[in-house]
Amino acid sequence: MSDERDRVPPGLVRVRLDLSYDGRGFSGWARQEGRRTVQAEIEEALRVVTRSRAERYELTVAGRTDAGVHARGQVAHVDLPEEVWAEQHDRLVRRLAGRLPQDVRVWRAARAPEFFNARFSAIWRRYAYRVSDQPGGVDPLLRGHVLWHNWPLDVAAMNEASRRLLGEHDFAAFCKRREGATTIRALRDLRWERRPDGIVEGTVEADAFCHNMVRSLVGALLFVGDGHRAPEWPAAVLAARTRDSAVHVVRPHGLTLEKVAYPPDDALAARNAEARNLRTLAAGPEG
Repeated sequence: MSDERDRVPPGLVRVRLDLSYDGRGFSGWARQEGRRTVQAEIEEALRVVTRSRAERYELTVAGRTDAGVHARGQVAHVDLPEEVWAEQHDRLVRRLAGRLPQDVRVWRAARAPEFFNARFSAIWRRYAYRVSDQPGGVDPLLRGHVLWHNWPLDVAAMNEASRRLLGEHDFAAFCKRREGATTIRALRDLRWERRPDGIVEGTVEADAFCHNMVRSLVGALLFVGDGHRAPEWPAAVLAARTRDSAVHVVRPHGLTLEKVAYPPDDALAARNAEARNLRTLAAGPEG
């Protein structure tokens, strides 16, 4: 059943934007007074290239990344007047490329299907976190995207610990709480591999993430990888449902939003409704 909040007002066209950015120069995605943000840069570029008289066209994004976090597969939507879309649709990407700074790019702009919502329609988000444990540090050409961890990492131990965290749980122990928001999430994938160049890359995929969740999970798993904690420790922290001072939130520059996935068009309205429901855990060991 559709929600009126998902209907595009008459006279407007919902446009899906696929984009990427280098997060180092931004105070995160969300518009903030007096700070440079990805949202503000794109909204201003849209206003200029469409010659809009409106103050701005407001974007809705799949994942509001924090300051310093990068994105390769970010998705947003914007509602444009029909006449603006008719005039701009075949040249909007090129015109934005000429206006936007080089650390943010819009790769695709397309009319979205009915009921599409960049945030609520998403069925999963995938992040990657990249770490180097090389004694000499990080390749200078990668230093803005790879964390240096000054201890050798045991990837097998990190994967053993990661498997214990998969599934739907209350991730309160790994999240910064927000009033009225749930910390229940379904963690679909969490695994680590050492690439041929020596970089240790973590893949983290869930239906959604709460604030600081990925960086806290990475911090706990690095403690396992370097031998400071046993592989059972992160699962014990999770079960306790309370923040542990030993869980460090790692620095943001190693984190990249890689991909956001959406259901078939005919399932968008149902997915929006599901995503808006405040989740609770089924009765059982988790609560």
